[in-house]
Formats: sequence, C-alpha cells, structure tokens
Amino acid sequence: MTGNQDPHKFPIGSAIKPEALEGNPYEVYRQLRQSEPVSFIAAQQIYFVTRYDFCKQILADAENFRVGYERSTVHDIFGDHMMSVDGDKARRMKNPHRGQFMRQTIINELEARIAANADWLIDGFISEGTDDIRQKFASRLPILTMLDVFGLPSTDENIFRNWYDNFEHALANTGWDEEIRRAGKRSVVQFHNHMQAAIDRARAQNAPPSLITKLLGDAPEKRLSDKEIRHNMLIIMFGGISTVEALILNAIYGLSTHPDIFDQVRADHSLIPAVIEETVRWKGPVQSAHRYVHNETEIGGITLPQGAIVSCVLASANHDESYFDSPADFNIDRDNRSHIAFASGPHICLGLHLARTQGRIALERLLTRLDGFHMDEQNSSKPVGSEFHQPEKLQAVWSPVL
Repeated sequence: MTGNQDPHKFPIGSAIKPEALEGNPYEVYRQLRQSEPVSFIAAQQIYFVTRYDFCKQILADAENFRVGYERSTVHDIFGDHMMSVDGDKARRMKNPHRGQFMRQTIINELEARIAANADWLIDGFISEGTDDIRQKFASRLPILTMLDVFGLPSTDENIFRNWYDNFEHALANTGWDEEIRRAGKRSVVQFHNHMQAAIDRARAQNAPPSLITKLLGDAPEKRLSDKEIRHNMLIIMFGGISTVEALILNAIYGLSTHPDIFDQVRADHSLIPAVIEETVRWKGPVQSAHRYVHNETEIGGITLPQGAIVSCVLASANHDESYFDSPADFNIDRDNRSHIAFASGPHICLGLHLARTQGRIALERLLTRLDGFHMDEQNSSKPVGSEFHQPEKLQAVWSPVL
C-alpha cells in the first residue's frame, strides 16, 4: 500500500486539502503539472498524475495499472462489472455490449427517441420563460435515454433518479462513511431486483428490442449470466446519466459565458459537435480515472509502489499546456481535439458516442425551440466538483411560448 510519504518530496501534494479541489480545481492542477506532475496527495493517500502524456501512458498500460482493487468505491458499491475487472474478464463482459453503443446503432435506434424525449421535457417548461435547466431537463434526459436502452417504461424515471443520487454519493465517498455506503448498497439491491424482473419479462415474452433482449439473445458461448447482465447494466446506467447531465450543463455554461461563440452556434447548429468536444475537454464531466498499481512502476521519475492508488486526473491532462494551446480558453475552433475526457486505453468509456449524441441533440432542441435561450448568470452556479464536475444549478431564460 502507499503508506506515508515524505512531505518534503511532495510539498504541493502534502498541502492539498480535498475541499480545495471542489470549487475550481484547475489552478491546483496547473501548479501540479508544472512542479509536481506525479504527486502524493497525503490527505487522500493517493497519487495524482496530472500531465497528459503520463495519464495516457498509465491508461494504456493494463499490465501494471488495473481497475480492480479492494479500496475502489466503484467495486465496493457495484461489484464486478466491465469497469472493475481486467483482462479477459473485462473483455468478456464488455464485448457483448459494444454493438448497442456503436455510432450507427445509436443513429438507427435511439436518435429519434432522444429527440422525442428532449421535446417532451421542453414542452413541460417552454411557457415559463425561465427555469432550472438542470432540474427540468439535463438531469432527466439521460435517465429517459437509459430507460429506452434497457427497454423500460418512462414511469421508472423517479426510481432511477433516486438510485442514481444514492450511487453518486456512494461512489464519491472516498472517506468511506458507513451511512453513505449502506444507502448506496440498499439502492443496488433494489436495482438488481427491478432489473431481474425486467430480464424475466424479456425472456418470457416477445419483448421489443433492447439491450436486455440483445444480451439474452447472444450465442450460448458468449452469453452473460443474469447476474453479469445486471451488474453491467448498473455501471452503464450510472455512467450514462452522470456524464450526459454534466455535459449538457457545462456546454450551456461555456456558451453562455462566451456570447460571441454562442452567437455563432445559434446561427449555425452544425457547430454543436465542436461545442460538445470542447466542453468535455474544457470542463470535463468526469474529472479523473483511478487505477491500482499492480506492479511497481516508475512514472516521471517517481516510483509508484505496488498497491498504490493512482488518479489519472483527466481534467488536468486536458488542460496540459504542452499539448493544448491556451487550454484554459473555451475555443470550439481548436485544431487539436485529442482530449481524453472519456479516458483511453482498454477501459475507454463504452457510451462515449451515446453521450455525444445526447449532448448534441439536447443543444439542438433547446436552441431550436427556446428563442434567446441562455444562462441567467446571476441565478446560476459555476461548475464544481473534483470527481463529477457541473453546475449545481443552471437557471436559463428565454422568450416564453404561450
């Protein structure tokens, strides 16, 4: 395990308090990149890696850096799934899902449903002229999408929201608060019971096509057990909601705080995919990817001991001055879009195409249907959070349609 490290060897890391990363972590990451790119954060007993090249190296090295480790909150709450196991076991769990999350499958099977869901949500507040877009839209659209992916009714939205909130708290619970763990684990049991009933219905009936029916229809040699299906749907559900909610909110925040860019995008919606790519680089929804040191390895002149936990700080890597010009700027015209907001290597995000699609459609529908749509800066918050990064509230205004 990491043990205590000499504070003189890591002067910046020894002084960092977790709360300092909750507001605006990017200044702290800049200091680390320049002076201590591999740093031991004493308060969390974890190594931060903040340079782009070092993060890419670690994420690609599945032999020395693995995702499965005892002190992972993801494994503690969710158990074994494609993002908490390694090697052949990870590939066996991930491969049956790939087809459902390919770009063309999303276009053929989900785009129309995402647009319909977005319009249905907008119908509920279009006459108001102002509302909290996080509460009324961004937090809801990805849940409805996940329900469509799983072939579940929209009436399941509220229970999925409650489960998600408990999962979010439990996965960010690096202090291992027992009450938070218990709440997360109770929600996991409820999720498994609910999804097993859905699996049983899909097996017994001629159910419409969904991820569940696809997995159940796999050849026997590839087919996952019901337990494996449930465990993987759990991480897909969580990742599919957390990333998209933040992506939508951070994109609106970026555009609203850069009105010249917003004017360009209003006039030309073909720029929206570039907005999505710049948003995940500039204000990444998920700020880090953790790995366990399986074999003692040297990175940047620092020896990482076997058993140590490493945080590849994606948010910092995507602001690396040696790789991105003026990285603190929100610039949808930048030539280099090789960010790692969705991680990289064997555990790159399965749902990255689905996240991009939802973000694009969300902005298209909001800008098409809500005339003059923009953020009310006086009544909104800035993106915050060292793990999941987004505004806690985003009040928007537009010309109401009566």
